[in-house]
Amino acid sequence: MRAIVIDDSRAIRSILGKMLKDLGFEVMDASNGREALEKLEQAEPIDLALVDWNMPEMNGYEFVCAFRSDSSNDNVKVMMVTTETEIDQMVKALEAGANEYVMKPFDKDVIMDKLNILGLATA
Repeated sequence: MRAIVIDDSRAIRSILGKMLKDLGFEVMDASNGREALEKLEQAEPIDLALVDWNMPEMNGYEFVCAFRSDSSNDNVKVMMVTTETEIDQMVKALEAGANEYVMKPFDKDVIMDKLNILGLATA
């Protein structure tokens, strides 16, 4: 399976990337939504996108809206992984097309639980 981690924090990209690689995912990353869309145009199809909300250039919500506007992405699971804790933000992300929502700080168990819910856990 293939995934992309989209977060302006290099540390978070590294942590999430390692978690996914340990689970057998092939992982790429991007520091904002615009960079992610550009990388995804050139890449093989993905199964999962982990997306931060607050990023420069194109935030996570804008990314989800743009990503979901292309019907070829309908089967890709999108998980917001963010510090945004307001219920309104969560609802907005889910309505835009996110499948799951994780609030930072998180741990491997939380990510595993969400991957199980999405049917993407490999272990």
